[in-house]
Amino acid sequence: MTELLLDTNIISYILKKHPLGELYRTVIHGNELCISFMTVAEIVEGACRIRQSSRKYQEILNCIRPYKVIHSNPRICDCWGEIRAVRYRQPMSVADAWVAATALAYDLPLVTHNAKDFAGIDELKIITKYQQESIEHTTPKEYP
Repeated sequence: MTELLLDTNIISYILKKHPLGELYRTVIHGNELCISFMTVAEIVEGACRIRQSSRKYQEILNCIRPYKVIHSNPRICDCWGEIRAVRYRQPMSVADAWVAATALAYDLPLVTHNAKDFAGIDELKIITKYQQESIEHTTPKEYP
């Protein structure tokens, strides 16, 4: 069983029962599924925005419980700083940088439908169904 880090869009597709969620189920099935603390924050933000009823809000929050949450720590913060510095001329969202930093810090493949958002980050392993093939950089990076 391989650990995979799921990007927020993958969790969203699964939560909304979107057809892309089914496409990615074949990729993630049988693996240990992890999410970044940033994904938790984004899901909570979305739940707060559509807080139509406390039942629906709770359903959304319950959806993320089965996943192993990787919390922020100094190693992830170091990776985040490096990513933001590398992508200075091609800025990426703060949230995407946190997700990428989590994947890099723990050498986890990142399952995302938006691989282009993570372009230019060496050593980041990307798994996507959007492109013909998954994008993988195989050189491992050393972290303290």
